[in-house]
Amino acid sequence: MIIEKNLGKKVSLTAVKKVDFGVYLGTTEDKVLLPDKQVPEGIEIGDSVEVFLYKDSRDRMIATTREPKLTLGQVKALKVSDTGKIGAFLDWGLEKDLLLPFKEQTAKVEQGDECLVSLYVDKSKRLCATMKVYEKLRKDSPYKKDDRVQGMIYEMSDNFGWFVAVDDMYCGLVPKREICGTHKVGDRIEARVTGVKPDGKLDLSIREKAFVQMDLDAEHLLREMKRRGGAYPFTDKAGAELIKRETGLSRNAFKRAVGRLLKAGKIEITDKEIRLK
Repeated sequence: MIIEKNLGKKVSLTAVKKVDFGVYLGTTEDKVLLPDKQVPEGIEIGDSVEVFLYKDSRDRMIATTREPKLTLGQVKALKVSDTGKIGAFLDWGLEKDLLLPFKEQTAKVEQGDECLVSLYVDKSKRLCATMKVYEKLRKDSPYKKDDRVQGMIYEMSDNFGWFVAVDDMYCGLVPKREICGTHKVGDRIEARVTGVKPDGKLDLSIREKAFVQMDLDAEHLLREMKRRGGAYPFTDKAGAELIKRETGLSRNAFKRAVGRLLKAGKIEITDKEIRLK
């Protein structure tokens, strides 16, 4: 059936039958209803209408002239309108919200959150959303090394780092070694392109170049020590996990920043703490 195969897509269909509750589009053998509220004024049999095909709350194929925020093959950021027992529901501009099942979430989402998703047809032949968009992202970005870019974190991996959709469409990764600060899936970040792989994927960093980042990290430590009453209750010999949790910096970045502050005479280090002078 041609109508069924175009589920989730925008298509141009011919008006074949008028009824009290709308107009049927397609052919006499393979048709779909365009409800009365959606019917363009003055439409006649034989006229062509561009519509989007989806399923209503009773799982019946239906056409609409409303513009959905997402169609098959696209990747878009949508807002969570509600949550339920089977997943979250996303506002995609149509009468019926779009289901994002729990198993398709790369991180738990709550009402009001924004998440990057694409459409897929599930085993029941219904349209659903997935946050697993890696394969849908493009690898032909116009960016080159040292360009500044913006994107959304759509997945996090303990092994690889943060997967980022640059401009919500291009494939990017902040490798584990470049991660700093506290972020979560759904956050929008600004990053620097550190390299472009042969296949077009972007390597990213949210840190500045080393000599610039060192000064920024040193300023960050000064602000935090002042906020904490003038000291950190540990030294640069502390474990990496403790340093990361307390400062948001890697152990190496922390040691470099502490060295900069020590050289500038702004701090002193005892056996148990780092404190302001």
